[in-house]
Amino acid sequence: MKSLLIINRQAPWSGPGAREVLDIALAGGAFDLPIAMLFLDDGALQLKPQQQPTTLQQKDLSANLQALPMFGVESLYVSARSLAERGMSPDSIAMPAVVLTDSELRALIQRYDQVVTI
Repeated sequence: MKSLLIINRQAPWSGPGAREVLDIALAGGAFDLPIAMLFLDDGALQLKPQQQPTTLQQKDLSANLQALPMFGVESLYVSARSLAERGMSPDSIAMPAVVLTDSELRALIQRYDQVVTI
């Protein structure tokens, strides 16, 4: 069975992209595919705690994020650079995710059979 890494670059409030990425991960996990998610660039903002999407007339994605491990998506990663560029620290993220340097990101991507960037 091939492994899949989903690279999520979508800010949580930038439109439907962020929700669609999570839906893909949840669907793949339901079929027992080995899936991991990497939050990169604005995707790191999805891990910011206490978001208030209703003020932007968006749906809250936190329930989908919390459901990832229940659907077999247990490997979550985030770019240290992406966090720093957005004023976030590894201690401030809402989900347990492995924080990776740029060189560790390259090694991570090489470990997966398929990589999808959204």
